[in-house]
Amino acid sequence: MKEIQKLFPSMDGNELQREELLSYFKTILTKIDELKDPNKLTLGIMPEYTEDYYNRIIEKADVPKKGVPMEEVIQELLKLAEGHRYVNRNYVANAAPLPNIASMIGNLVMVLVNGNNLWDVEGPAAAAAEIEITSMLSKLIGYDESISAGYTTWGGQGVVFNSLRLAIARYAPSSNENGVPQNLYCFCSELSHYSLYKSVEAAGIGVKNMIRVKANADHSMNLDDLKEKMALVIGNGGVPLYVLATMGTTDTFGVDDIEGIKRIAEDLERTHGVFPIYIHADSAMGGMYTFFNHYDFESNPLRFEDNVKKVLRSYQHKFKQIKLADSMVFDFHKLGQTPYITSLFLIKNREYLKYVDLDAAETPYVGNRGYGSYHTGFTLECSRMGSALAIYASLLAFGMEGYQELLANYIRVNIAFREMLTREVSNVAVTNEISPITTFRFYPEKTEWDNELNGHLPVEEIMEINQFNDEFAEVIGAERDTVFFGNTKKQRLVEAADSNKQLPVYAHKFFTISPYSTIEEVDRYVGFLKEHLEIFLKMRNRKYSIIG
Repeated sequence: MKEIQKLFPSMDGNELQREELLSYFKTILTKIDELKDPNKLTLGIMPEYTEDYYNRIIEKADVPKKGVPMEEVIQELLKLAEGHRYVNRNYVANAAPLPNIASMIGNLVMVLVNGNNLWDVEGPAAAAAEIEITSMLSKLIGYDESISAGYTTWGGQGVVFNSLRLAIARYAPSSNENGVPQNLYCFCSELSHYSLYKSVEAAGIGVKNMIRVKANADHSMNLDDLKEKMALVIGNGGVPLYVLATMGTTDTFGVDDIEGIKRIAEDLERTHGVFPIYIHADSAMGGMYTFFNHYDFESNPLRFEDNVKKVLRSYQHKFKQIKLADSMVFDFHKLGQTPYITSLFLIKNREYLKYVDLDAAETPYVGNRGYGSYHTGFTLECSRMGSALAIYASLLAFGMEGYQELLANYIRVNIAFREMLTREVSNVAVTNEISPITTFRFYPEKTEWDNELNGHLPVEEIMEINQFNDEFAEVIGAERDTVFFGNTKKQRLVEAADSNKQLPVYAHKFFTISPYSTIEEVDRYVGFLKEHLEIFLKMRNRKYSIIG
């Protein structure tokens, strides 16, 4: 057993084993740093992803009969890191974070103490951190910290599912035993994340009972359409159970009007005597902008530029209303720059948790004791990672102002990108409001965005423009280790002049998520697009001239 014991941290904290562990850490950090190139997005050389790439991995995989030396283990891990994307200034595709150092240290502490956050007896460090960050963030958004609750879970998807689970059990407490009533309906924007789609499937409500609501030009939910569709459900004997208010859509950062949604819900409750409608703020993308809820834009202590301040002030107005929601999410592993997975499910009233908590008889081996009273039997997870430690470390290291500066830079860089892109490229249109995301669409000749938006183009032309953008996405995607732009095949839906059916719009995404993406880099981003667009147009014209 002596050799086996060497594979574990020391029992007594002796210096020899500590130095050995630190040497492994240093080797990994050093070797990964050696793979970095500020002009490339990948660590080292990207593998050649042939059709049989994964089959070859499957064929050669085998558990070794005897354990290999730790040095060899490290070498094998470093091989896996080769070609991995690294979020530096070149990554402008999606909300993939570059974890900050404080959060990495928080994660390391989590691993070293390895507590199960199910119960404070097993995970006291994470339990205390979870309670503290719940209070911190409740105060930030306007929940009463004395009655709110929160816990970390498996991302924004997990939060949506957990909130739906709460809504069902609150409406029908017997559903945990008897199953979900078949007349429940959920509502979301047509541009909302697919997490509700997956959740109504898993919860047993069914996708047919998920009602999609039209979006406005600014990508927010259309409240008239919401009210009409909820009233129709009530008129047909259904129960409007749950509304997903998207606070920052994935592709365009559209922000729903929670105050308006709440007003409609209360009006319907009064008029029709329906059960209180559960409102969840899906703030996985935008929740970090609640850090401006108390910022004084008049004195402007951080001296934000006027154009940046204008956007942030509008966010303050929108995100101050998030306190009206029954629950919301902080996805720190997006704009909060922490490791996967660090999502906090925040609930306005902890009393709701009683509807989904396990009976004590079901958990005889854990639970409330005189020596441990934080038992999270209401979570879907039993074993639960203590990711609150990474969030806690980040909140301490950045503080309010640190996050405000980071979040403002996302806006600053996007403003500069939009201005330069439209100035340098004549056949491009920016297709969303100013935000941490810029969506843009290229055209074979002149821009037709206004005509597309207003339903003046036929189906065939819209689809041709979609194909043009899809083909160009393949061209720049092939060089994603230089600059990695995002893309989407449903930036929004538009009407066509010759059809009643709405069509999706294909677009490219510029999403700044790295602190190394600054204004100084904007000309390089635009130059990359401009250069490749010119090449693409020449190739395309040559192709069609041959066909012609």
